[in-house]
Amino acid sequence: METICYNEIETTEDKEKFQYYLKLAEAGNHIGQNNLGDCYEKGIGTTKDKEKAFQLYLKSAEGGNHLGQYNLGNCYLHGIGTTKDEEKAFLWYLKSAEGGNSDAQNNLGYCYRLGIGTTKGEEKAFQWYLKSAEGGNRRGQNNLGYCYSFGIGTTKDEEKAFQWYMKSAEGGNHEGQRNLGYCYEVGIGTTKDGEKAFLWYLKSVEGGNSNGQNDLGHCYEVGIGTTKDEEKAFLWYLKSAEKEDCMGQKNLGDCYYTGTGTTKDEEKAFQWYLKSAEGGYNVSQNNLGHCYENGIGTTKDEEKAFQWYLKSAEGGFNVAQNNLGYCYRHGIGTTKDEKKVFQWYLKSAEGGDHFGQKKLGNCYHHGIGTTKDEEKAFLWYLKSAEGGNHKGQNSLGERYYYGTGVRKDNEKAFLWYLKSAEGGCNKGQANLGYCYQNGIGTIKDEEKAFQWFLKSAERRDSEPLRRHG
Repeated sequence: METICYNEIETTEDKEKFQYYLKLAEAGNHIGQNNLGDCYEKGIGTTKDKEKAFQLYLKSAEGGNHLGQYNLGNCYLHGIGTTKDEEKAFLWYLKSAEGGNSDAQNNLGYCYRLGIGTTKGEEKAFQWYLKSAEGGNRRGQNNLGYCYSFGIGTTKDEEKAFQWYMKSAEGGNHEGQRNLGYCYEVGIGTTKDGEKAFLWYLKSVEGGNSNGQNDLGHCYEVGIGTTKDEEKAFLWYLKSAEKEDCMGQKNLGDCYYTGTGTTKDEEKAFQWYLKSAEGGYNVSQNNLGHCYENGIGTTKDEEKAFQWYLKSAEGGFNVAQNNLGYCYRHGIGTTKDEKKVFQWYLKSAEGGDHFGQKKLGNCYHHGIGTTKDEEKAFLWYLKSAEGGNHKGQNSLGERYYYGTGVRKDNEKAFLWYLKSAEGGCNKGQANLGYCYQNGIGTIKDEEKAFQWFLKSAERRDSEPLRRHG
């Protein structure tokens, strides 16, 4: 429980410690009771016995020892030597935290943030993380940084987030090191610096952090702060995945799916997506739905595809929300339902998915599951197009060409068809060819018209539904 590292091989020194703590505990010393509990929990100088550990932590805690109270809270939280009881865990963390124990203050913040054993309260979570962090607790400093990163119980402040992650990282906390690396990678509260990001991820993985292993794999995969090396990326994703990290499992699945750093193997891709999805990662749940829908690495099963898309969509993943809308539209693994089509495309679109925005535009344009509204259709096509969706760009070009939901403007129509065509959309390519053929929004050019018609004929767009996260 207490973060003291011991070798579980019984040494003479361990046995001497055990005997010393045993004498103290039998004499009623509350520090000795806590330390003896630690010996029984970890098997230091004696055989492991979690029930005895619990009883000793209880004696220590009831005697007012704040470390014993913290350890007792851990026992109740995780069911160590006793029945799991989150309310009791919370109460013992509270006693310990009020007594000044910084680990308990951190854990109390965690309880308030997630509503474990108490009512959820983000402001209280922030206050306890702050106490823990100011007391020098490295985990508390990392969690305080997290609060500032996302505005949990306080005003969002990326510079403060960076500062607290830095304190935590420099103090040796591996999760803080990982988060600091991410700040440098993305530029949160500091200037982007790929090399520093890589170095902090490396420090994190030296401590065995599975999230950091996944991030280091990403650095090698795309060449952030180091030379691109897909084989090393694969190996780090594998390490992360084997430690049950859901993101690492998903990325390992991607490697097998695409043959990145390893031989392509759809069955292994499916297996790793399954592990990650069962662990609750919504991106992998979407990818698993994709596998079931298309028979990738497994037998095709549209009902299972629908169920996994549903899990992912309900978990807030906007790509899956778009995919679920598509299932309801075409009756894939479920009954067709236009109202649900509209509802899920709306969620996806509002969540920022550019495919979902295009599909929502279609709903308003055709009156699918909602009242027909050309102005709203235009606005959603615009969002999709500006987000880089090539089909959305073509649809926007068509709005400008026909003057539907917006004032007719052939020059804008041409420009959006051009973007769409250059992005590979065959309808955009055909429409661009038509513009060059007839001099719509541009100078007439039969040769360019022919080239774009040819490009359009050479390819056929596949539905964007089947996307990985």
